[in-house]
Amino acid sequence: MIKEQDLARILSRSHELEDLMGKVKGDSEEFVSISKEYSDLKPIVDNINIYSKYKKEHEELQSLIKGDDIEIIEMAKKEINSCKEKLIEAESTLTVSLVPKDPLDEKNVIMEIRAGTGGDEAALFAGDLLRMYQRYAEVQKWKLELLSSSDADHGGIKEVICKISGDKVYSKLKFESGVHRVQRVPETESQGRIHTSAASIVVLPEAEDVDIHIEEKDLRIDVFRSSGPGGQSVNTTDSAVRITHAPSGIVVTQQDEKSQHKNKAKAMLVLKSRLYDFERNKQDSEMSEKRKSQIGSGDRSERIRTYNFPQGRVTDHRINLTLYKLDQILNSNGIEEIITSLIIASQNQ
Repeated sequence: MIKEQDLARILSRSHELEDLMGKVKGDSEEFVSISKEYSDLKPIVDNINIYSKYKKEHEELQSLIKGDDIEIIEMAKKEINSCKEKLIEAESTLTVSLVPKDPLDEKNVIMEIRAGTGGDEAALFAGDLLRMYQRYAEVQKWKLELLSSSDADHGGIKEVICKISGDKVYSKLKFESGVHRVQRVPETESQGRIHTSAASIVVLPEAEDVDIHIEEKDLRIDVFRSSGPGGQSVNTTDSAVRITHAPSGIVVTQQDEKSQHKNKAKAMLVLKSRLYDFERNKQDSEMSEKRKSQIGSGDRSERIRTYNFPQGRVTDHRINLTLYKLDQILNSNGIEEIITSLIIASQNQ
């Protein structure tokens, strides 16, 4: 239910910010802060004005219907249904715009994809998911940078960690965490039986220095020679890095780069994001009931989506959405429809 006093408060604040922008220096930090708040409020103010316009029109038409002039009454009756539809739509748009923003939505992400149950088939599916997000990142004009990867023996990947940076990345990818299940006939299956395999995805907001502080004394840093499949050495120097954060027990290993310094920098990037997520989860557990009711509650053992190849369908179990366009979802921008539906469902909640 939209409260008129809330709308009046937003409009008043918008006018106040407009006045302040004319009084402070244009190159000051204060001006930047005021401008950002004003910019954030503007879409809401626009929606308030549209809603108020149709609300006033609807009230005027209702008033005319109660009058004595038959001709005006008939005209008002013809227009009121159309006006009511516009009012309902404007109210819905305004309600969504009033939902508080997730402060993390603007952040870049660290995405981790791991093959789960299903052996070689799970590794192949993990590779399919990586390519799906790579294509989606291209369409969104984001930058996807591989931080570390571990290839499987017969194709696909055991594990990959990447950084995706760009405009509002976390806002679109935050619901992708969880278990993704695939149902298909493996190439090695002679009987044509459908196998079920899985891969897990974790999406972490990239932590910045202001978000998380790590004490040097809490870190144990080990260096060693990087190795390839089967444990063979692929580097003749101790360039691989393993960082252990003692208080949390979180361990990050990085060995893709030939430079020890580059491996350490990438490992620290992943460690910061995991620690930031660890601290957020501790806080969220205090509001567990609220958390359980939210889409993408953060339970990474939760099966969130099934990709069924024989039927060509993808089903997101959290919002009961099924789309018969598996090829488009994996190979083009089809994932956008699922992501948009999840965002809308979250806003409605």
